[in-house]
Amino acid sequence: MQAHYPFAFEREMGCTAEDLRAWLPGACGQRTLHWREGGVEVALGKGTVSIDWQPLAPRRIALVTLPRLAVRFAARDTDALEWHAFMRRFDLYVQRGGG
Repeated sequence: MQAHYPFAFEREMGCTAEDLRAWLPGACGQRTLHWREGGVEVALGKGTVSIDWQPLAPRRIALVTLPRLAVRFAARDTDALEWHAFMRRFDLYVQRGGG
């Protein structure tokens, strides 16, 4: 998780597009989702969040192959507190691994 989330940013995620699509309903807190090819629009208060993804070449480390996605987030017409709460939930939901 981050302390601050800009209203638009891009990150790399270690998952497939199918993984991300499966996680999105829970990660978005059961908000209304409008699916489209390579992305989704999420209702957030009076505004929306656009989440777009594009597959990247897998990362190879020795014999391990990890999937990668370039994921872009853009919030429109929402306030900073609502946006931060949305992204905090999203990050906690999609977090994988130990620790």
